[in-house]
Amino acid sequence: MKYVAYYRVSTKKQGESGLGLEAQQAAVRQFTGNCADCIIAQFTEVETGTSKRQRTKIFEAIEYAKKHSAILLIAKLDRLARNVHFVSSLMESKVQFKACDMPEADNFTIHIFAALAEREARLISERTKAALQAKRARGETIQRKANLTDDDRKKGSTATATRARTDESVQRAAAMIRMYRNEGLSFEQIAKKLNQAAFKTRENKPFQPMQVYRIFKRSIEYAR
Repeated sequence: MKYVAYYRVSTKKQGESGLGLEAQQAAVRQFTGNCADCIIAQFTEVETGTSKRQRTKIFEAIEYAKKHSAILLIAKLDRLARNVHFVSSLMESKVQFKACDMPEADNFTIHIFAALAEREARLISERTKAALQAKRARGETIQRKANLTDDDRKKGSTATATRARTDESVQRAAAMIRMYRNEGLSFEQIAKKLNQAAFKTRENKPFQPMQVYRIFKRSIEYAR
């Protein structure tokens, strides 16, 4: 099996320091069983996940994989992008791709995951704007970033990172649920599989069949 590895780090600083990149490289090595000859090329993109600027390395990786009939290998599913259009373009290229953290995912599952991620990002933006408008309507002062103390910034960054990890986990769970339902598994069986894979709900608790059912129904509505 031949693979073309694609890595993405979110900022120039991360790209220079290797932060995050080493973890992706380790995931790829583990996935391929440390088979050095299996990786025929590697491409690293320094980019932001929501950037509208066209990437270059990902398309170089796609073309290289097509030319050599190789599989495009990505360490984490969110490295593809949190944008449905981008994922659709990748799938239309007809290049086979795998994500180390979800190797059983197919094109349909990945598209659903991207749709959920994009919708969640839009909803977060809308909720934030609505909350700010409500505060202004009540005559409350909006505390701007420049006026925040170091402690305020630290607390805000920690809370944002925690929410991001939780949302990402739930989005992955939703994609897994759709995939397992397509395979004919019951909600009880899916809950068991999610718990075995160490997925947690937004309340950081194990999944129950009813929760799986509700997420499944919502994911169908989001995909419409």
